[in-house]
Amino acid sequence: MYKHPRQKTEAYTLPPFEASSVGKLRYIPAHNSLKRSAHEDTSGSCVTDDFNDKIKELETVMMGPDSLDLVFDYNDSFDSTSCQETNSWRSTLEAISRRDLRADLVSCAQALSENDLMMAHSMMEKLRQMVSVSGEPIQRLGAYLLEGLVAKLASSGSSIYKSLNRFPEPASTELLSYMHILYEVCPYFKFGYMSANGAIAEAMKEENRVHIIDFQIGTQGSQWVTLIQAFAARPGGPPRIRITGIDDTTSAYARGGGLSIVGNRLAKLAKQFNVPFEFNSVSVSASEVKLKDLGVRAGEALAVNFAFVLHRMPDESVSTKNHRDRLLRMVKSLSPKVVTLVEQESNTNTASFFPRFKETMDYYDAMFESIDVTLPRNHKQRINVEQHCLARDVVNIIACEGADRVERHELLGKWRSRFEMAGFSSYPLSPLVNSTIKSLLRNYSDKYRLEERDGALYLGWMQRDLVASCAWK
Repeated sequence: MYKHPRQKTEAYTLPPFEASSVGKLRYIPAHNSLKRSAHEDTSGSCVTDDFNDKIKELETVMMGPDSLDLVFDYNDSFDSTSCQETNSWRSTLEAISRRDLRADLVSCAQALSENDLMMAHSMMEKLRQMVSVSGEPIQRLGAYLLEGLVAKLASSGSSIYKSLNRFPEPASTELLSYMHILYEVCPYFKFGYMSANGAIAEAMKEENRVHIIDFQIGTQGSQWVTLIQAFAARPGGPPRIRITGIDDTTSAYARGGGLSIVGNRLAKLAKQFNVPFEFNSVSVSASEVKLKDLGVRAGEALAVNFAFVLHRMPDESVSTKNHRDRLLRMVKSLSPKVVTLVEQESNTNTASFFPRFKETMDYYDAMFESIDVTLPRNHKQRINVEQHCLARDVVNIIACEGADRVERHELLGKWRSRFEMAGFSSYPLSPLVNSTIKSLLRNYSDKYRLEERDGALYLGWMQRDLVASCAWK
């Protein structure tokens, strides 16, 4: 799930591939458009011509030509045995064609995981006719899953993911607008911010000087608006607040400038509510943060916030530096009063390709369904929201490996082990946090659910947990 802008990657398209010989692939440019799903009904739709043009434009630059242009070299090595194998393969395809889109996506990923390139190619050709960026949730998600599969098939997912630039990065103001839409239509980010703020407010209720270190401050520092207001209303007056915001160039791009924009906004708000305030900016990637960057001062009660950021830190499976655990040990050495963790409840870090694909499809299927309830399919910006705020994560998880795969989610059980190994103990969330979030969810679909388990809060869509929040000391 897209949190706020992170690394700036080039926009991607779905490249076709041709086989110069069976089992060998060569990248060829994409030019034409994807066929819209034959099952998609646009009759009686209030979709405007501009919206239809947008769909056609996106599908043209994203999905490539009408077929995968799979050209096999029928040379002397292609004998009767090959023909028999091909007939068997076609029979399998006919059987598969009677299954649904989810099953076809899984079958394609399985063929790819088993290095069955002929089957994977043909499944992709079939899937191109089934997915649509303007269709049902699984059709829309399927378009991006298919894109990731094609890049993975090229055995160079990372280079393709980085190099393709057929659909330009939106202007910073546009990207900020897309993120704001997603923030408003889904409660996931508000849930995370509210639960973390509740834990911080509870831990700091007796403190007069508070220092908050945010390891990935949002594009506008939105999380801290409500906390500053809450501190302003505290009996006995507000504490003196200092916020250290850690950021990278991608977030700076999204908001159209550096951290000074966030600092100025929060300072103006604090002045309005008569809250003593100071902002400290650290313009580096969270994985590169050193103790000297944090500016910890004696006499300040320290809170550390990890909201949707730790899953992007390389761990022991990627680098011997293991920034994920290194950061936790460094933070523990500062003796904070409270540390908040908000993460997606998904398991994609060390999983091999095929189970990782299935997990990604299951997770984002729930996400796309939840968007569908609130944001109409004919909403002009919905495609942009999904493409720029979610699809990049999907493609990265599926197509990339090693250090290039930056979206590496873990389940809360694994995070719990990491925090405990670093010396932390659980900090129970206040019942007030639970009741406040329940009030928030009344503004959304009743398919959202909130559960408290083992001192942590889980926000889910129907039966799928999507975001987990907890606190540590």
